[in-house]
Amino acid sequence: MSETKIVELDELKLVGFRVWCSGEEYIVEIPKASFRLSERISEIKQVVNPLQQCGAFVVENETVDKDGYWVCVEVKEHEDIPSDMVTLTIPSQRYAVTRHKGDNNKIMNTYDELHKWIDDNNYIRLKDKWHLEKFYSWQDARNVDVELFDTICK
Repeated sequence: MSETKIVELDELKLVGFRVWCSGEEYIVEIPKASFRLSERISEIKQVVNPLQQCGAFVVENETVDKDGYWVCVEVKEHEDIPSDMVTLTIPSQRYAVTRHKGDNNKIMNTYDELHKWIDDNNYIRLKDKWHLEKFYSWQDARNVDVELFDTICK
């Protein structure tokens, strides 16, 4: 695991696709949504960085509107959103952050290490808040490069 750090992010505005399926299907459906988003990036206005995708999810959600996984890009403002895409606004939050490089199937190992680091450093995971994954490379599932943002408090 790379160096873990604490980061505060300002509010994020996201546009993309919501993936909603059974648990074992996410490993197949998220890359499909990611590819579709890449193909249609030109339809989204005010994109901050077209080369970086962002995944968003709530670990323990109590409502169906927060269930699933959102594959998005960050935008400056929500403007003229394509009809089959969704918007999401993530409030300003504090995260424990680490980076995963390698096989997408091994990302849970990196999450396990991150969760242990959070516990060892006396932080509390906020499982009912939005968590993020910022992808720098996602085209090859055997060689992804992603920052994992786990929402925390002291």
